[in-house]
Amino acid sequence: MPTPSPSALPIRRLTLRDHTACADLSQDRGWPREEHKWAFLLTAGTGYGIDDPDGGLVAACVVTEYGPQDRPDLGAIGMVLVAERHARRGVGRRLMRHIVSTMGTTPLTLHATPNGRPLYEELGFKVTGRAEMLRGPFMSEETDPGIATRAATADDLTTLLRLDEEVFGADRTHIITRLPAFADQLRVAKENGRIIGYAAAWPNMDTHVVGPLIARDTPTAKALITSLAAHTDRPLRTDIDVRHEELLAWAKERGLASQGFNAVMTYGIAELPGDWSRRFAPLTVAAG
Repeated sequence: MPTPSPSALPIRRLTLRDHTACADLSQDRGWPREEHKWAFLLTAGTGYGIDDPDGGLVAACVVTEYGPQDRPDLGAIGMVLVAERHARRGVGRRLMRHIVSTMGTTPLTLHATPNGRPLYEELGFKVTGRAEMLRGPFMSEETDPGIATRAATADDLTTLLRLDEEVFGADRTHIITRLPAFADQLRVAKENGRIIGYAAAWPNMDTHVVGPLIARDTPTAKALITSLAAHTDRPLRTDIDVRHEELLAWAKERGLASQGFNAVMTYGIAELPGDWSRRFAPLTVAAG
């Protein structure tokens, strides 16, 4: 029996049990395995994949929906991967077309690498922004940032959910409530007894990824990054909206080096909802 063409293989929903196969797929493409992140995304979002008759996955991706369950405000697409042996055969295009069709009228967003951008543009996605990827050991400042930060507590959760929805522009309860278990750190910034920002740092291979990072202003964002860095020996990694020029320059002065850029793309909306001026970094480029 000849092996079926990938274009003829069925697309199915992935489950948490597939997270090892997804990590294998990441490794196959030269990406880090990121098992911790895959497990989180497959729990909080919906995975789609194509099984390889010879074992493993031909392709996979995850869609994280935000807003009301029956009528989402936004769907974030991430981790679009095709096995090397099946690359350049239209598999990624087929998977993406399936997702666009399945999501119907729900607006979509994704972070595109330079390699992936032509495919997404072909499918109707438009570039609406850019994020710069930074990575490196953080060198703390000697001066006091002047903004109080502390570890988040269970009592903060309601306030964080309200602040996050206001800034992000959609309800992310199912993501934010999972942060305490997913992240190694979740910290808040306060002024006059009021929470004015929050940030998480979660483990990914040998780094701690800073995200989400939501803050009233740039000094608050700096204070949150500094407080997260003070509680880890790992290098930091984050993806900062390029419009936050002051924070990018400061982070580079503190030791984080540019690793490149991703295009922020949308489908069905001209720009992302919410308040970009207080949204400094996503949870992960795979989930917004």
